[in-house]
Amino acid sequence: MEKTPGWIERMLLPKLNEISGEIKALEAKIESVDNKVDVRIDSLRKEMLSKFESVDVKLESAEGKVESLRNEMISRFEAVDSKFEAVDSRFDSLEAKLPVMEKMAEFEVRLAEIEKKLSVHA
Repeated sequence: MEKTPGWIERMLLPKLNEISGEIKALEAKIESVDNKVDVRIDSLRKEMLSKFESVDVKLESAEGKVESLRNEMISRFEAVDSKFEAVDSRFDSLEAKLPVMEKMAEFEVRLAEIEKKLSVHA
């Protein structure tokens, strides 16, 4: 700038100083916006983490309830199953008795026939 004429320097220097000041003001505003954005991002991050933790707690609670319901249903099905086993056992017992009952009915019919024959001959 030694060869720059003085009149150009006197004209440009105030403009350059003004531009330099505006650039510094813009840098300050940008830094301020950056700081606000960082704070907002941190706030949103914490809020989201909190909500995810809340959802996790609710899911764990739901899993516990589902497990409890599952165990209750298994218990009820086992109770119903044992009742069916008792009914099956009764049917098995009846099935075992049926041949005996059929034989008894046959004997009663034969006895009645024998009694008729005896009463005719008597």
